[in-house]
Amino acid sequence: MRSFNRGALDLRPVTLTPGITLHAEGSTQVEFGHTRVLVTCSVEDRVPPHLMGKGTGWVTAEYGMLPRSTHTRTQREAAKGKQTGRTLEIQRLIGRALRASVDLSGLGVRTFTLDCDVLQADGGTRTAAITGAYVALALALRKLHKTGVMKTMPKLLPLAAVSVGVVNGEVRVDLDYEEDSSADVDLNLVATGDGRIVEVQGTAEHKMFDRKTLDVMLDAGLAAIRQLTEAQAKVLGA
Repeated sequence: MRSFNRGALDLRPVTLTPGITLHAEGSTQVEFGHTRVLVTCSVEDRVPPHLMGKGTGWVTAEYGMLPRSTHTRTQREAAKGKQTGRTLEIQRLIGRALRASVDLSGLGVRTFTLDCDVLQADGGTRTAAITGAYVALALALRKLHKTGVMKTMPKLLPLAAVSVGVVNGEVRVDLDYEEDSSADVDLNLVATGDGRIVEVQGTAEHKMFDRKTLDVMLDAGLAAIRQLTEAQAKVLGA
C-alpha cells in the first residue's frame, strides 16, 4: 500500500498556498504529501555580468534544507562554510527549469531569485520546489505588472515537475522517501503543461531499464504534470 492509499500513478495530496510571506514579491508554500517547501521570489534591478548591456533579465534559484527537515538534524551548510554538490545541482536545476518557462527578454533588466527552503522532506523536494517556484514567479510578475513597474506581462509557460520511479517492478509517480530510497529506477521530470519536456534526470539505481519502461515512465510523469499545472492555474486564477 502506497502512502495516502493511492494508486501507482497517483500524486500525493498537493497543496499550493500563495502569498505565504509578507515582504517577497511572490511566494508560495508547496506541499507534496508530507514534503513541504517554502518558495519566495525576490526581484532586483540588476543582472549578472554576462547579461549586462543586453537588455534582458535573468531567473535564478537557491535551495536549502532546514536542519530538522529530515529524521535527524543536519548541520546548516552555512556553518560548514560551503554548499554540498547536491544542493548546487538542485538549485541549478530549479533555475534552468524556471528560465525555460519565461521569456527572459520580457523581464527587463531584472533578476528574479527563487529561494526554495525545504521545511519538511519526504521525497521529491526538488520537484516540489520547481512546482512551487513557478507559482511564486508568476505572482511576482503579476505584482510588478499591476504596480506599473512592468508595462507588459512576459510570456509564461505553465511548468511543473514530478518524480517517477520503478519500485518492485512497478512504475510509480511522485515517490515518497521510502519509495525513493528503494527504487530500482529513479527519474525526475520537468515539463510544461502541454507536454513539452524541459529536463529529464534518470538513473538506474539497482537495475537497468529498457526503452519501453522509459516511455511508460515519461507518459506517467507527463500526465501527473498536467494535473500539477491545473492545480497551479487554479491557485493563480488563470
